[in-house]
Amino acid sequence: MSIRVMLVDDQVLLRTGFRMVLAAQPDMEVVAEAGDGAEALEVLAGTDVDVVLMDVRMPRLDGVEATRRICAQDGAPKVLILTTFDLDEYAFSALKVGASGFMLKDVPPAELLGAIRAVHSGDAVVAPSTTRRLLDRFTPMLPSTHNEPAGTELGRLTEREREVMLLVAQGLSNGEIAARLVLSEATVKTHVGRILTKLGLRDRVQVVVLAYESGLVRAGGGAAQQ
Repeated sequence: MSIRVMLVDDQVLLRTGFRMVLAAQPDMEVVAEAGDGAEALEVLAGTDVDVVLMDVRMPRLDGVEATRRICAQDGAPKVLILTTFDLDEYAFSALKVGASGFMLKDVPPAELLGAIRAVHSGDAVVAPSTTRRLLDRFTPMLPSTHNEPAGTELGRLTEREREVMLLVAQGLSNGEIAARLVLSEATVKTHVGRILTKLGLRDRVQVVVLAYESGLVRAGGGAAQQ
């Protein structure tokens, strides 16, 4: 089945370019478009979508608030943020409210297509190191949304799962975590899946955000002292 994609951007020319790239793919279909977040929510109410390509800076309703409302719904499509700047407070805010990743608008077409497929399959598409740089820059400036509840949530993890979570938050891939802990990559993937389930998180990006907000990882990427 084709991946059903929605394009949300106030620049018509940009949407046209993305649509042409996606239309050439046998496994993708652009099923909807919108010029801002408010229109996107209206269209989504009557359209089945798998992945939303979401601009962040738009009139009426920006991409951050639109992403928050979309991700709060049951069975919500995955949201992939499109941004002009690598270190962008809007992209950071969108990650906090549920986006599965972000891409720069001038990304090569092959990378964009790979990102859409990755998000659709349940993976996050922001390199952990890039996410960490975003968090290092913006976490001290914004209030936490977890604090006390985070301690209770993290208490559900086993010692090994907590160890894996710390390494995910520090930017390591499954392969790197496997090498560090002398485990198979499949075992690490299983641990990551259990962490997501126990903490009610969508993907690795949300693991990183929670680790920062709960104090498990401090700015700079290192594990906090216990």
